Amino acid sequence: MTTLYERLGGEDAIAAVVDSFYDRVLNDDRVAHFFEETDMQQQRAHQTQFLSSIMGGPVTYSGGEMNEAHSHLDIHPKHFAVIAELLEEMMVEFDITESDRQAVLDALTQYEDAVVQC
Repeated sequence: MTTLYERLGGEDAIAAVVDSFYDRVLNDDRVAHFFEETDMQQQRAHQTQFLSSIMGGPVTYSGGEMNEAHSHLDIHPKHFAVIAELLEEMMVEFDITESDRQAVLDALTQYEDAVVQC
């Protein structure tokens, strides 16, 4: 049985989605402000590693704890929803199947409580 990571095309394909995703995030007034002081090259690398890890790839996420990394950002559920929306839009553009898109979003949702601080 193939993993979601394999079905999506591996790390290079996930990195391409992440790059396009952050281009969209940085142009969205609802969430762009969260990244004003962020090293986006590092953020893109961490996000690629994180998504690869939660999708069953041969990658171990080495980023910080989710609670700590997001505790100072005042993230509300509406912000998390925007991020999920933008990620799904990017996955549609990359022709990822609906079932695989849902699997990614389900995996991401498991981290909502650690990211949302309000």
